[in-house]
Amino acid sequence: MLRSMLDEYGLDDIEIAPESRFMEDLELESIDLVTLAGHLEARYGRQVNFAEFVAGLELDEIIDLSVGRLVEYVVGCLKAAEGS
Repeated sequence: MLRSMLDEYGLDDIEIAPESRFMEDLELESIDLVTLAGHLEARYGRQVNFAEFVAGLELDEIIDLSVGRLVEYVVGCLKAAEGS
């Protein structure tokens, strides 16, 4: 999902790694996170609630949000859904 978003923005040369931060390293803005939230919901349904995840973060945590932290959240949501 991230790769296709970055490609759309002409940022196809940016490497994505678990420690990559959305805003600092991937050059995404807050509106891009909203777009990403839509992609996550389209793919995983309501099992992955990005808005709820972000609402639980402090501002500095949102600014420094990394790909790895989001992946951990998504994996946790999917595992929880399997267990229900």
